[in-house]
Amino acid sequence: MPLNRLLLTIALAFPGSGLIQIRGLAQGQDVANRDLTALLDHPRILMPAKRSRLLTRERERESLRWNQFNLLIAGKVDMPEKGLAHSLYYIASQDQEQGRKAVDWALGPATDLRQLAIVFDWCQPLLKDAERTRLAAKLQSGLEKTAAAQDFSAVRNRVLAAVALSGHLPGVEAKYLQPILGPWWQKTILAPIASGAAPIDPKDHYALIEMLHVVRDNFDIDLRETAAKHFTTLPVYHLMSHYPAPFPAAENEYRIPLMKTHGEPDLREAIRSRAAALAMVAYDSNSQEMQFLQGWLIQDRFLMRSAYGIPYEFLWANPYQPGLSFHYLPNIFHDPPTGRLIVRSEWEDDATWYYQAAGQIQLFEGGQIHNLRQEAMGKPLIMGNTVLMPAALSAKFTIDTTEPSHYYLIGLKPDASYEIEVDDEEIRELSTDHGGILKLEFPAARKCGVRLRPVLPGSPKPA
Repeated sequence: MPLNRLLLTIALAFPGSGLIQIRGLAQGQDVANRDLTALLDHPRILMPAKRSRLLTRERERESLRWNQFNLLIAGKVDMPEKGLAHSLYYIASQDQEQGRKAVDWALGPATDLRQLAIVFDWCQPLLKDAERTRLAAKLQSGLEKTAAAQDFSAVRNRVLAAVALSGHLPGVEAKYLQPILGPWWQKTILAPIASGAAPIDPKDHYALIEMLHVVRDNFDIDLRETAAKHFTTLPVYHLMSHYPAPFPAAENEYRIPLMKTHGEPDLREAIRSRAAALAMVAYDSNSQEMQFLQGWLIQDRFLMRSAYGIPYEFLWANPYQPGLSFHYLPNIFHDPPTGRLIVRSEWEDDATWYYQAAGQIQLFEGGQIHNLRQEAMGKPLIMGNTVLMPAALSAKFTIDTTEPSHYYLIGLKPDASYEIEVDDEEIRELSTDHGGILKLEFPAARKCGVRLRPVLPGSPKPA
């Protein structure tokens, strides 16, 4: 029976280990040896009945997304992800010829475990018994070959393959799913969050969200609840971690996610990043954060039209889901537990943008990306009513505001105490966040001096 998600505490036991617990919003309820047999009949991977109906409706209404997808398939364009593309077309249209193309691809030399799992799951009605056996054997082989890989994509692939094989291969759930939902999730996600780290690189967001969908659809487990505060911020962080200026390509415009190395943007990374955002909204369309994300997504100039992008656009986009204008979203993302800070000067495409997370510090200004070192910043960075004050200048500075202003003192010692003295105010003791950031706010028409001093061990607190 499904568990009440608001009272979720999952305890998973598996051979060779002790009891592993995944804790949700409430403590005290343990479920040992949870049955992880898939609850859904095929299709059970990323294709609940509601999504299947939406895709059918998009085809019947000849939506912009369907027409573009159909144009490429009918034109026999060589799709980069053949298993995904042809099986998706089959799901939406029941065109058995396209479904057979997916099956033939999977039974050939293909080794992409994720796509093999999708074809096995989505094209079940087309599989002959011998083909089903052969494809199941390929999935089992892929699971065994990648069993030691711990990166997000490999783990996601194993989740999809194990769920596809549930009911076909005895013991696949205990061997492959329980170690992921138990120790891997604890070590890779929960332990870093508890230590103040941001464990999920933006490039891994799509793999993560696919995994979340499959686990919730089949086992009624919402893994976000194990770290609710962190996952609540994920949609806004994802949105804000893209550069302000769009990148014009032949097929459509792209929003480019953070690039750790400079150069020409990787448009496949941009496609996966948009797909991640679309999949986030599909996972939870009710929260305000998701509604802002939807408002950011629904502009048609960013609709993905390429052979690589259109299957993701068609699979995940819901044009009937209303969104909130992202122009009303605060243009500052600050997450003290992890020390992440993203600031945009405004929401226009020519905005200045500052990013600080996990040791990566960048400034986007005038269409250029600049890697920064906070200790080398020689002056404050002013972005609208937000001022970034480098540590070298923060010991003593002057405030002169015409409107309410946010000051972020950056580059200070992380998780440290400082005395702040503002003219005509009592001395206060404040603490920096995990990234060495101290936030100060000042009202309009405030002119004063500010002095900052680190609190030394054993120093008396201000009276």
